Amino acid sequence: MRRVLRHDTVGLQRVLAHPGRYRLQILYTQIRRDAAGTPHFRQYGYRLRPREYFYPASAVKLAAAALALEKLRALATQTPGLSFKSVMLTDSAFAGQTRVRRDSSSASGRPTLANYVCKALLVSDNDAYNRLYEFVGPAELNAGLARLGLRHSRLLHRLSVGDQEPGSRHTNPVTFYADTAATQLLYRQPAGFYAGPWPRLRLRGEGIGKSHVQGPQVVAGPLDFGQKNAFSLPDLQHLLQAVLFPESVPPAQRLRLAPDDYALLRQALSQAPRESLAPRYDAAHYPDTYVKFLLGGGGTTPLPPGVRVFNKIGQAYGFLIDNAYIVDKAKGIEFLLSAVIYVNADGILNDDKYEYDPIGFPFLRDLGLRVYEAECRQQLRAAARKK
Repeated sequence: MRRVLRHDTVGLQRVLAHPGRYRLQILYTQIRRDAAGTPHFRQYGYRLRPREYFYPASAVKLAAAALALEKLRALATQTPGLSFKSVMLTDSAFAGQTRVRRDSSSASGRPTLANYVCKALLVSDNDAYNRLYEFVGPAELNAGLARLGLRHSRLLHRLSVGDQEPGSRHTNPVTFYADTAATQLLYRQPAGFYAGPWPRLRLRGEGIGKSHVQGPQVVAGPLDFGQKNAFSLPDLQHLLQAVLFPESVPPAQRLRLAPDDYALLRQALSQAPRESLAPRYDAAHYPDTYVKFLLGGGGTTPLPPGVRVFNKIGQAYGFLIDNAYIVDKAKGIEFLLSAVIYVNADGILNDDKYEYDPIGFPFLRDLGLRVYEAECRQQLRAAARKK
């Protein structure tokens, strides 16, 4: 990893000179295939600290999407006709909850689990994630994370709606129907409440910043993230590997998904927004690299020709995260790359003054490019040795 980073740019060096200040972590996994096409993985870390807390933001949406599909698949074995394309209506039953009966982005005009998965991964839609959180529920979400071997992760709340206890423990009633008129009931899930304890992860550094904005006030002292979502970088990459290469993880840690479920996740992870037919997105507002931080810089830079990126990003509280599988089939290149960087020079959280554009996005863009170029060089050397 350090050899790769020596191929320097100004953007990389500014961060690499102070990795602790930027809470930088990088996990790079080489993928090499044998003569039978079986992938083999070799990991390299830079300042990798699974117990050092960072706020994962939207990077958690892949977990919610995968576990929602897993839950629906299990229900479908007892409910003929139930699928991720079934109409999914969400009601409300507790303070702050909202209902959903229509979805203009869906081909049918009705919400479906498939559409929520696509929106959560294609453009990082927060409401879509919240509907997945409500369907699976915190008890099953965290049990699922534990079963998948994700030991430094937890899902405790919805996103972008100020969700906290007790509301985060309450989940909405959800019903599935066979028809768009919502007259043929397939499955009804009542409102839920999780009364159990949250996972105890023993993470370090859950108090972040020197002060934080709370309403009209600036409050002295760190913002406490002890009751917020958490997901370590190795856990993020392990989950992505489980989605893309299920046979490479131990059988007990595999997702219980059907081929159609895997195909939906992989498509939503890799599509550019304009490539999606339902939901549809305007390329003027959602450029191809809108949710591609590594290589793409968050919409600022096109991907290298022939490169496809399967990924999920996160952005909040000064943290930028990208968890990606990058592939160039023509060149025989594929690798996993995950990174987190914290850009908050003034140390004040919730003031919307973060250095995403001058520091964060350029760093992740250049990091992806440096690793991709290193892979290209290795392929050229390997080809030369075969001659």
